[in-house]
Amino acid sequence: MQNPYEVLGIKEGASIQEIKAAYKEQVKKYHPDRHQDNPLYELAEEKLQEINEAYDYLMKNGSYSPGGTTHSSNNYGGGQPRQSPEFRQVRIDIDRGNLGAAEAALNRSKNRGAEWFFLSGMLSLRKGWYDEAVTNVQTAISMDPNNVEYRTAMNNMLQTSGAYRTNAYGRGYGSTNDELCRMLQCYCCADMLCDCI
Repeated sequence: MQNPYEVLGIKEGASIQEIKAAYKEQVKKYHPDRHQDNPLYELAEEKLQEINEAYDYLMKNGSYSPGGTTHSSNNYGGGQPRQSPEFRQVRIDIDRGNLGAAEAALNRSKNRGAEWFFLSGMLSLRKGWYDEAVTNVQTAISMDPNNVEYRTAMNNMLQTSGAYRTNAYGRGYGSTNDELCRMLQCYCCADMLCDCI
């Protein structure tokens, strides 16, 4: 692994604030959107990937020792790949609320595997499209059933949905006023159909 401090252009032992500031500056400089119609587009993508890996490493481990053992930022529990480099920026954009950039990158991708469906689901969730989010994450789980990240996200969505439904029923939107709702519906329908009320 290349020295992450050098990648970010900061001195070794830099503070968290210095690391974050350097990261933001490097992302602005090398973001592929700035190099869209430029022959340096692919180079900028590669550089941005290096910057993200360096930042992830320093934020997880706090320090780096050249020649020492390095912790792989691409794996987590169970040895599963955490994320592919192709979708690293999409994850960052979703986390930061840059949904337009995330959606554009997903639409450009030809890789429609489990991670693509998972990220599409997370994007839909951030947009408030709950049903589409659940469908996409379920597709991701069916494609990669042992992925802990996908299952955890699905469980969180289902728990959030359950809490919403419980609160809604408690506020009079559920079964407690069903009879009254049916009567009002019948009244409105009768009035619209026969103009007799």
